[in-house]
Amino acid sequence: MQNREVDVAIIGAGTAGLSAWQAARQHGDKIVLIEGGEGGTTCARVGCMPSKLLLAAAEAAQRTRDATGFGIRTGSVEVDGGAVMAWLHQERDRFVGQVLDSMERIPAEQRLAGTARFESPQVLRVGDDLRVKARAIVIATGSRNHWPDLLSNAGDRLVVNDDVFRWQTLPESAAVFGPGIIGLELGQALHRLGVRLRIFGKSGSLGPFQDAKLRDYADRTFNESFYVDPQAKVEEIRREGNQVAITFQERHSGRRLTERFDYLLAATGRRPNLEALALEQAELELDEHGVPHFDRFTLQCHAADGGPSPVFIAGDANHELPLLHEASLQGRIAGDNAGRYPERRAGRRTTPLSIVFTDPQIATVGLSRQAHEERLGGCRHVATGEASFEGQGRAVVMRQERGRLHLYAEHGTGLLLGAELFGPQVEHMAHLLAWAVEERACVSRLLEMPFYHPVLEEALRSALRDLSAKLEHGPAITARCLEYGPGIERG
Repeated sequence: MQNREVDVAIIGAGTAGLSAWQAARQHGDKIVLIEGGEGGTTCARVGCMPSKLLLAAAEAAQRTRDATGFGIRTGSVEVDGGAVMAWLHQERDRFVGQVLDSMERIPAEQRLAGTARFESPQVLRVGDDLRVKARAIVIATGSRNHWPDLLSNAGDRLVVNDDVFRWQTLPESAAVFGPGIIGLELGQALHRLGVRLRIFGKSGSLGPFQDAKLRDYADRTFNESFYVDPQAKVEEIRREGNQVAITFQERHSGRRLTERFDYLLAATGRRPNLEALALEQAELELDEHGVPHFDRFTLQCHAADGGPSPVFIAGDANHELPLLHEASLQGRIAGDNAGRYPERRAGRRTTPLSIVFTDPQIATVGLSRQAHEERLGGCRHVATGEASFEGQGRAVVMRQERGRLHLYAEHGTGLLLGAELFGPQVEHMAHLLAWAVEERACVSRLLEMPFYHPVLEEALRSALRDLSAKLEHGPAITARCLEYGPGIERG
């Protein structure tokens, strides 16, 4: 058995792990980055980037079909599934290659290949013949797909998003279970590429929506082009020949149907990769799912005895916010604190921001209205401003006049709190709103900003005007201005 002693050991070389390594190395070079699987990050290999490649191909096909609405005759659209997937693989491999190239720049002595598990809070066994003792350890092992037992009845017809990006061509049909971010993005893309499709949910949720009015609007909009049932009544799933047979109650007619699909795509959520770590040896306080309790500002795990723990956790492994930019931020905080352990510093967490690249797009900024009501003490403290893209000038010109905006602000101060958006290209407005929330901007100050004509952002101005009209200003604004300084309402 070989023994090695380091200052920081990082388990996992994905986005969070690489970010942790970058931060920890500012405190010294006695660091090891341990990876037990494929390199290349989930985002580059089977996540953000290949999904956006599939979406880009689907959007190109849809734009060609939609051109007839402008009086442009393009003929029928023919999708070559093999060519689409070949292009996707080629571009995906470029993204993965860039990540692997960056990993190669990490000194060889700081990279270890093998599966790590805890022997004690500061000792890891890597593989069968190496023991690593570290002053601090960062868990950045990412996550994996999981699904309810019922879906396993599909046998080898059950696939996850990882499998989709290994396809050599497109199937004729697919059933998607889970109308969350992944399910909606991949489902709509497959539909636009000519795959016969149905999307089934269970809880009634749709994407990241918390606002019931927006969720219902989006539900109706998506169902105009492909089938989505967020609260499906599925009676049976079985493997049948080379397909999977699904018996369900059809949402619109109420009829009991059995349909057969080439694949069942499970997009029902992800679970942290923690089982192989032997966390019981790390002496951590775990929740009912076996995930360590941690401080979201330091990313330090809670020790089982209530004392300080030398273990930190970042990215999808902690199951807080499974988004790449959050994994990168958390990795920096965890790596910095691991590098300076036992000293620690609270990292600055940014405004929550989530974008779904469907058409129309979905975006959420900040906390939900319900979360703000709970934080502020009730609905009387929060106002909602609304606007529609229906009839909005630029949206009409683009023939994309579907969608709504909901903005939230605090009575008394006019402070912008967050937003939920559903509409064309709202990814850009979501960034502007996230920056505004981050800067503690007030609604009246945002209305002083320039708005060009004709642009989609004019719908944002309409929502801000509606919000301003509903806000009840009061003496509290003076105290809030003094607290946050410039950048909010002046008066």
